[in-house]
Amino acid sequence: MTDLILTNGKFTTLDRSKPQASAVAIAGGKFTAVGEARDVMPLVGTQTKVIDLKGRRALPGLIDNHLHIIRGGLNFNMELRWDGVRSLADAMAMLKRQVAVTPPPQWVRVVGGFTEHQFAEKRLPTIDEINAVAPDTPVFLLHLYDRALLNGAALRAVGYTKDTPNPPGGEIVRDAAGNPTGLLLAKPNAGILYATLAKGPKLPFDYQVNSTRHFMRELNRLGLTGAIDAGGGFQNYPDDYAVIQKLADDGQLTIRLAYNLFTQKPKGEKEDFLNWTATSKYKQGDDYFRHNGAGEMLVFSAADFEDFRQPRPDMPPEMEGELEGVIRILAENRWPWRLHATYDETIARALDVYEKVNRDIPLAGLNWFFDHAETISDRSIDRISALGGGVAVQHRMAYQGEYFVERYGARAAEATPPVKKMLERGLKISAGTDATRVASYNPWVSLSWLVTGKTVGGLKIYPRAHCLDRETALRMWTENVTWFSNEQGKKGNIAVGQLADLIVPDRDYFSCAEDEIADTTSALTVVGGKIVYAAGDFAKHDSALPPAMPDWSPVRTFKGYGAWGNNENQAVARIATTSCGCAQSCGVHGHDHASAWSSGVPASDLKSFWGALGCACWAV
Repeated sequence: MTDLILTNGKFTTLDRSKPQASAVAIAGGKFTAVGEARDVMPLVGTQTKVIDLKGRRALPGLIDNHLHIIRGGLNFNMELRWDGVRSLADAMAMLKRQVAVTPPPQWVRVVGGFTEHQFAEKRLPTIDEINAVAPDTPVFLLHLYDRALLNGAALRAVGYTKDTPNPPGGEIVRDAAGNPTGLLLAKPNAGILYATLAKGPKLPFDYQVNSTRHFMRELNRLGLTGAIDAGGGFQNYPDDYAVIQKLADDGQLTIRLAYNLFTQKPKGEKEDFLNWTATSKYKQGDDYFRHNGAGEMLVFSAADFEDFRQPRPDMPPEMEGELEGVIRILAENRWPWRLHATYDETIARALDVYEKVNRDIPLAGLNWFFDHAETISDRSIDRISALGGGVAVQHRMAYQGEYFVERYGARAAEATPPVKKMLERGLKISAGTDATRVASYNPWVSLSWLVTGKTVGGLKIYPRAHCLDRETALRMWTENVTWFSNEQGKKGNIAVGQLADLIVPDRDYFSCAEDEIADTTSALTVVGGKIVYAAGDFAKHDSALPPAMPDWSPVRTFKGYGAWGNNENQAVARIATTSCGCAQSCGVHGHDHASAWSSGVPASDLKSFWGALGCACWAV
């Protein structure tokens, strides 16, 4: 029985035996027919839903090769996201509005996904500016993995004083009197940023379930249908997987998820993996939620954090011995792994270990790979290929390219990472984001970076010869990813017998202007033959989630990527930078009223906002 038919579309299938189609049929979660309408429409049954795509382009669902979705989902509803916001003025307006509705003892958190270079002003806010809009509510602002800004209330909440020592690998910046200023620096690792963020309040379990569902819906809105979860700091197994496991058990996952296990204990890594290989089985689970091996952290001594504002860190001499112990455990248990490695110096030393283990325990057939690999050398590419490994790249340079150029020069940045060269040499390679902290979760930003060679700040870092054509970039986000989760032939194409995951973007990816690629969203997202997101012409097929919890969640106001000021359906009041004269008469001091910028915001919305601040005039 056919469940769904999509017809009158322009399907780019990425199936080389049938690259184009105008209609597809889906039954039992898989594609059962891909071809022309005259061949597919006879499959309509009494219960079949038929959707006319009205000539729109359809693509295989996008799959992120490196996303911290499990950790990100637990916190998504608490986070004020600056992803895609194009001016600091707008970002600070968002912050001010969120401060007004966030109850104590909660924090306002801006946790990654943006860079100062995306702002028209090309800078971060000052701590004085943050204190001005949030004198009493703790604000924690994470910029990539290089720094965090804390206002005075946040410093008090975390207890940092002049007597607090700097942690290893981090700096609490102080004034002339020795008091913390609110600036935390990763020098060279992000431990201080992780540890400080972890001091904030957490959501209750039911709220985390709701939060994860809203995060998945946001990803569905951007065309994502699958991801490989790379674990993360302060995310242990199985305790911190209870929320995603519940959603899997309840059939509420709208993103297919393969997860890697990330060690949590320095000097205790072998014990973690001995325990996990004894209690977990590689590939356990199903097509929606399944185990994918180890990493991206295998041993802490091999972690070369990617802060290009700091000099390249040298890994300690104990790296090889500690890494070998873990790799032998994984190889003996036939677990694949992934390893975070920014610099070729780290990759080369890890390969020494892999080649040594391979002489005793052949690695053939294990889909292991390096993550990131920004400065990988030709020699390392050849060594990875000879051992049967791969490289998963992410668009971190789209957010840090300016810093890399500043430190190493424009010439060094031209092939960082050398994506096209790795493809030409036949290496297994795919693309992802490394979201939610060091880059945005928006897959179209990555696709734009691969095609245009530009950062989100507009800097052209790659020459045209190093950029990808649009089809190759799309394959990097679809069929290429399936090798990294050992699911080749199961998904990644629109082909008979494959899992029925596809998207209908809001614009034609193959014909829109290059500068429009990053602004793409999905008009229709289908996972396993089920519609998980629909908008615009297809909105009647959508199913809404319960409202974001708690009721002060930034998700309720600011929605998703780039919504503030960029989407007329989400337009909200932008705070002016100078106070209007009525501030005295209404008795509210120290706040500004909305400027003429409005984009048709209903007066009731402005009234509600200013009323929340105690203002009686609601002037605009």
